[in-house]
Amino acid sequence: MLDIHVLREDSARIAQNLRDRHSRVFEDLAPGADADSAGADWAAQTVARLVDLDAAYLGLLRRQDELRQQQNQTSAAMKSVGSLPKDQQAAERARLIEQGKQLRTDERSLVDQTEAALRARDEAWARVPNLTHAETPRGRTDDDHRELRRVGTPRDFAAEGFTPRDHLAVAESLDLVDFEAGARVAGQKFYYLKHEAVLLDLALQHFALGVAARHGFALHTTPDLAREEILRGLGFQPRGESSQIYSVADSDLCLVGTAEITLGGMLADAILEEEQLPLLLAGLSHCFRTEAGSAGQESKGLYRVHQFTKVELFAFTTPEQSETMHARLLAIEEEIFQALKIPYRVLDIASGDLGGPAFRKFDLEAWMPGRGAHGEITSTSNCTDYQARRLRIRYRPGGDGKPKPRHVHMLNGTAVATSRALVAILENYQQQDGTVAVPEVLQPLVGKPVIGPRRRA
Repeated sequence: MLDIHVLREDSARIAQNLRDRHSRVFEDLAPGADADSAGADWAAQTVARLVDLDAAYLGLLRRQDELRQQQNQTSAAMKSVGSLPKDQQAAERARLIEQGKQLRTDERSLVDQTEAALRARDEAWARVPNLTHAETPRGRTDDDHRELRRVGTPRDFAAEGFTPRDHLAVAESLDLVDFEAGARVAGQKFYYLKHEAVLLDLALQHFALGVAARHGFALHTTPDLAREEILRGLGFQPRGESSQIYSVADSDLCLVGTAEITLGGMLADAILEEEQLPLLLAGLSHCFRTEAGSAGQESKGLYRVHQFTKVELFAFTTPEQSETMHARLLAIEEEIFQALKIPYRVLDIASGDLGGPAFRKFDLEAWMPGRGAHGEITSTSNCTDYQARRLRIRYRPGGDGKPKPRHVHMLNGTAVATSRALVAILENYQQQDGTVAVPEVLQPLVGKPVIGPRRRA
């Protein structure tokens, strides 16, 4: 969550950020209305309610201070009872004892009220998204994203004499995937990879891990489950209708949708030393997503599925290091897809599509000939200290004296999500004779340069 002092010292900034992100905190303010049509009133009312919740909590804290002063005064008066005339001492002592009892009763009630007020404030404050980078384009549609560059030239299939097929048609013709069996066993959007597709999947994992290690990232395989408190700490919503998370019945565990959760949660409650930063981790994990509400061309085949494997990059940095680290994560993602020789473009994602924790986000979109359009294959986000505050991850600054620990900045980036990388490879490397060439960097791991039709035994 954000530093509460931003609300107290610059509430107008919070209101503008809510407008920029089209982010709703209280559904009962202009219920059902679009953030645009609700206008400035909606954001201003949201901030006013947040200020009121914070003021209620601060008022109860002040009342606690006043109560402690009264208790101190009562204790001091009790000590001076002996200086009164003897015929007054018993009555005064009894009065002060009764007063002390009442003050203790009031204190217990006030503590409960204060804790309830803090919970109410923090529950609302936790729904407020991160601030937004000044250079992030404002808006909420695909047209509002800023294209930074294009790398690589898409193949001219017409000049080669054939029309490219989509990845599902290519994969099924070569017996590389089985969605029907996946649906029988686990339901729609589950699948089996077969034959060379298995080797391609493993080769992508191995290649991405090798790149990460070369860049100084410590390699990990991570759990496929995490506690709800860790998911919430990273800014994910583990329960509810809009959740994309699979939760495990009768437990506080959830299947992770990304190793961002398990890598980010590793250091919950930790205090690092500044010389440990930046701390670079890479995680290999299965990823599970409900993909609730997804439909259309993007949901076809391997592009949007319930389970896939991903290599995730994660960094803990000082605040001064995080922007440079964000550029570094993006450069590593580009290095991987340049090596695979997949044409792509880089987008600076608009404010309304960032997601709560991200301060700024870049996407790589690969050219996908089968759909005749670009499709997202990786992203990288700088979440500044938003997640670190929730997970209580700090570091001790160097220097003289004993400086107060500060929250780290946390960044994540996808090195490769194998399902979408397979989509890009199958579509960009398909050949006129129905075969698929294997990217040169993956050939030693796949064991062949071309994937052809199955030969009958």
